Amino acid sequence: MKSSSQKVSLGEKIGYSLGDGSANLIFQMMMMFQLFFYTDVFGIKATAAGMILLVARIFDAFVDPLVGILSDRTNTRWGKYRPWILWTAIPFALFFVLAFTTPDLSERGKIIYAGITYTLLMSIYSFNNTPYSSLGGVMTSDIKERTSISSVRFVTATIATFIVQGLTLPLVSKFGHGDAQKGWLITISLFAVIVVALLVITFFTAKERITPPANQKNSIKQDFKDIVNNAPWKAMFILTLFLFTTLALWGSSMSYYFNYFVDKTALFNFLQHFGLVNVDGDTYGAIHKFLDAFGLIALPDHSNVFAVGFSLFNMTGQIVTLLGVIFLSGYLSNIFGKRNVFILCLAFTGVFTILFYLVDSTNVELIFVINLLKSMAYAPTIPLLWAMMGDVADHSEWVNHRRATGFVFAGIVFALKAGLGLGGAICGSIVDAFGFVPNTVQTESAIVGIKLTSSVIPAITFFIGVVALFFYPISKKMNEKIQLELADRRAKNDNTQS
Repeated sequence: MKSSSQKVSLGEKIGYSLGDGSANLIFQMMMMFQLFFYTDVFGIKATAAGMILLVARIFDAFVDPLVGILSDRTNTRWGKYRPWILWTAIPFALFFVLAFTTPDLSERGKIIYAGITYTLLMSIYSFNNTPYSSLGGVMTSDIKERTSISSVRFVTATIATFIVQGLTLPLVSKFGHGDAQKGWLITISLFAVIVVALLVITFFTAKERITPPANQKNSIKQDFKDIVNNAPWKAMFILTLFLFTTLALWGSSMSYYFNYFVDKTALFNFLQHFGLVNVDGDTYGAIHKFLDAFGLIALPDHSNVFAVGFSLFNMTGQIVTLLGVIFLSGYLSNIFGKRNVFILCLAFTGVFTILFYLVDSTNVELIFVINLLKSMAYAPTIPLLWAMMGDVADHSEWVNHRRATGFVFAGIVFALKAGLGLGGAICGSIVDAFGFVPNTVQTESAIVGIKLTSSVIPAITFFIGVVALFFYPISKKMNEKIQLELADRRAKNDNTQS
C-alpha cells in the first residue's frame, strides 16, 4: 500500500465521518442520559449507578491497549483498521439496546444487569472506535487534509449529537405514551438500526494510505516504550482524561439541572414565546404539527416540559457548535496552530460553564444564552482533539522510526473511557451526597449539589485540561517540519520497494 496520494475526496471524508455519527448516537446517549436512565427510569440509586459507570469504564479502558495491539497487527486486503468497523457493527448495536433495556429485577439484580450490559457495550465500543479513530490517522499525512477530515467528521458527529440530545426525550415520551421504559427501548432500537447502516457505509468508503515503515518489527514492549517517552502523547493523555471527565460530568448533571432546578413554569412560558406549546382550542400549521410528531411541543399540563425544554437547550447549543466546527476550527488552526486555539477556546469554555451556578432558576433566557456562549467557545476544539492525536502518531514515527497508530490512539481512548467513568461517578456521588432523590421535589441541599456538578466542578476540570496543553510541544512550525521529513522518508521507502 503506497502513500503517494495524500488527497482525500469529499465523498470519502463524508463516508468516514458517518462512522463517528454512528458512534455518537451511542456515545452521546451514554454521556448525557446513562446516569439519568439508571436513576430515574431503571430505579438504581445515584451512587450505585455512578459506580457502575466508573467500574465498567475503567475495566473496559484496559481493553483499549489490547485493541490497539490487535488492530496494528491486523493485515487484510481492506487494511488494518477498516475491517474492525464492519466486524463490530451488529454487536455494537445489540449491546446498545441491551444497556437501555429494563428487565424486572431486584435492586441487586438491576445493578448486576446494568454492570454487565454496560461493560459489554463499552468493550465493543473499544473494538469499534479505536480502529475507527486510528483509520483517521492513516488516511492522509497532509496537515490540512487531516484537519479537514476531522472537521467533516465532527460536522457529522455534531448532527448525531443534535439528534440524540434533541430528540431522545421527546421520542421516549412519544413512543412510550406514559411508559418510560417502553419509550426508551423503542427509541434506542431505532438508533441501533441507524448505527449499523452508518458503520457499513464507512467501511466501504474510507481508505488507508499510510503504512508502517517496511522494515518495522512488531514489538509490544517497544510500543509501550515509545508512547511512555513521548511528551506530546502524555500531554494529550492528561488533556483527554480531564476533558472527558468534564464532558461526562456536565452532560450527566444537566439532565438533573433542567429537571429539578430550572423552574417549570418559567420554562413553559419560554417555550410558549417560541410557539412550542399546545394551547386548547388553537389551530396550528404544518411546522407545529411536524414538531409535535417528534414530541417537541409542550403540553398544557407541563407533563413533558422538561423533555421539550431540555431538548431545545441541547439543539440550540448543537447548532452553534456545528457552525463553530464548520467556520472556525480549520480557519483558526491554520492561522494560529491547533494547540493555541485549543488553549484559548477551552479556557473560555470553563469561564462560561461557571455561570450556570450563578443564574436564577426562573431566568431561562439567560440559561440559554450562557449555553450558546459555551457552545461557541468549545466548538473549535472538537475536531482538533483527534487531529492532534494523528499528529502525535506522526511525531512518534518521526522520533522512533516506528509507527503504531492503533496503539497511540488506544492509549488516548483509554484516557477517554477513564474520564467518562470518573465524570459519571463524580456526578452520581456528589448529587447523592447532597441528598438527591429521583422523581421528587429536591431539597435545597440537593439543588446545590446539582448546580455544583453543572458549573463549578466541570469548570475546574476544564482548566486542568488547559494546563495540560501547555506541555504539548507540537507547534504549527514543528508539525510542518515533521510532515516534510516523514514524506521524504516514505517516498524513499516507496522507491526502494518498487
